[in-house]
Amino acid sequence: MSSLPSPHHPRLFAAAGTWLLAGSGLLLSTLVPAHTSLLGWTPAFWLLVAPLLVLLALAPGLPRRWLKRRRLHVVHTVHGAGWR
Repeated sequence: MSSLPSPHHPRLFAAAGTWLLAGSGLLLSTLVPAHTSLLGWTPAFWLLVAPLLVLLALAPGLPRRWLKRRRLHVVHTVHGAGWR
C-alpha cells in the first residue's frame, strides 16, 4: 500500500503532525483532561487518536520505517557497548 498521490500530501502530513504535537502538548500540560465525566474519552481521541489515524492514512508505511530505523540504532548501540 503506497501513500496517497496528491499535491496536497505534504501539507496534510504537516498539518496532521502539528495537530498531533499540539494535542500531545495540551494533554501533557493538563490544560485539557484526557477523560471527563461529560465527554468521556472524546478529548483524548480528537487530540491523539484522530491525528494518528490521519498520519497512518497518508503514509501507511511510516511506522514500519520508524521501527526499522529504531531497531537498527538499538542493535548498533547494544553491539558496540558489548565490545568496549
